[in-house]
Amino acid sequence: MFKGFYTVATGMIAQQRKTEILTNNMANANTPGFKSDQSTIRSFPDMLMSAVNSTTIPTEKGFALKRLDPVGTVNAGVYLQETLANHTQGQVYSTGLTTDVALINKTLPIDAESGNSGAIFFRLEGEDGTESYTRNGNFTLDGEGNLVNPNGLFVLGENGERLQFANDLIQISPDGAIYDENGVQVGTLGVSFSANPDVLIKRDNGLYNTIDNVNLPSAYGQAGVSFAMQHQYLEGSNVDSAKAMTDLLTSYRAFEANQKVLQAYDKSMDKAVNEIGRV
Repeated sequence: MFKGFYTVATGMIAQQRKTEILTNNMANANTPGFKSDQSTIRSFPDMLMSAVNSTTIPTEKGFALKRLDPVGTVNAGVYLQETLANHTQGQVYSTGLTTDVALINKTLPIDAESGNSGAIFFRLEGEDGTESYTRNGNFTLDGEGNLVNPNGLFVLGENGERLQFANDLIQISPDGAIYDENGVQVGTLGVSFSANPDVLIKRDNGLYNTIDNVNLPSAYGQAGVSFAMQHQYLEGSNVDSAKAMTDLLTSYRAFEANQKVLQAYDKSMDKAVNEIGRV
């Protein structure tokens, strides 16, 4: 009986966490560069139950040997195994702002380990000095003319340098080169490549970091990698709102079903303690 309580509880916890992930996806459906999270629910390994019996050997002293008779398997519940970001390209839309830029995937090699394609990101200087990465190209200029992201982190160039301009009258070509109002090149947007983006740590505000804070390699000149930039555009979220809503309702119904089973167990235990126990 108590085993049933534990099994149902694991199902409720897993569905609650899945609901939180889907709710976060829905909340960021209009966030530029946001990559939706995907969760994987798996069951714990089944346990083999056996009955302990004994066999009497027909000898003079009648020795008894213990034996295990298989009864069957028992499910130990489920758990949310992992949460991974979906790095597919989001739709781009025009903003008309000269400091906005969308990163467009073209050719990205498939990672042999994960079976997924690699990913490219804008390079940012993190608060602790290490590099962070983002797909959100909603940039602006700070008071000193530095190109920064919405959180105030410095946008880095191809060689890891901060990008500073006299004004926001800049033009960004498809290859990432930045030109001032006179047509003089004043920098190149830094873009990094991750062969297996599943190993990146996803943080708040659309930022990513490597596990060991080792900088990702530059995407420029990387074999098999090609991309482009679209000036005065932004990449939107890749959240499929209709699918997310459907999955959210499905998860809620699964949680509700587990809840009803838990209530049934509770009533059975109530009868066992207050009625059968009295007899």
